[in-house]
Amino acid sequence: MEMAKQIKFEYKGQDYTLEFTRNTARQLENTGFKLEDIGNKPNIAIPLLFQASFLVHHKRIKQPLVNEIYNRLPNKDDLIAKLTEMYADTVNTLLADPEDDEGNIDWEGNW
Repeated sequence: MEMAKQIKFEYKGQDYTLEFTRNTARQLENTGFKLEDIGNKPNIAIPLLFQASFLVHHKRIKQPLVNEIYNRLPNKDDLIAKLTEMYADTVNTLLADPEDDEGNIDWEGNW
């Protein structure tokens, strides 16, 4: 099984790990987030994406600290591209086939 992609950094003596799971991707989508909004509505989508990336490892982090961290991170184009890729990879796991065949369910459609 492929390991989840993460972004790691240290800020003011605290280690942070940004990551997405199916659950945090669902939470993000429940806010109204749509991947295409990164280009169409960046003022809404980028902060939502960044905030949600903390939920796996830092769910109690406060919004002002998230904003402070975001403002101190360089290379924002690359950062948002990586977060977008991490989110999309997580969503794509919903369509992945099981890794081994043992115990898989055979199914067929009839239409």
